[in-house]
Amino acid sequence: MRHDLSIAAAVLAALAVAPAAAVAMDAKSAVDAAKAEGVVGEQADGLLGFVKPSSDTALKAAVDEINEGRMALYRQAAAKNGVPVEAAGAAAYTSVVQANLKPGQYYKPAGGGWVKK
Repeated sequence: MRHDLSIAAAVLAALAVAPAAAVAMDAKSAVDAAKAEGVVGEQADGLLGFVKPSSDTALKAAVDEINEGRMALYRQAAAKNGVPVEAAGAAAYTSVVQANLKPGQYYKPAGGGWVKK
């Protein structure tokens, strides 16, 4: 448990240092709107996923951009804590993402399907 907290702390610190560098504002706005519409949701691996299929190439690019930024942060946290990248992503989901889910948004727990908060 203590190890998960240090991973989450490292991810939080990375998010606080460079949020603008990790995610362009237009990508964030597009994803926030898609989350509100129930098209995009948060997954237990700490990445975004599509709740509903979308043919919107700009939205797909925005999701990819955010996921790439998150993966970079997870790689840094994993290296700092000597854990797999997957563990860093899962710790971020548990400690950061779940806490920020708004009512009506979707999330996908490990081994489960999409759930509306």
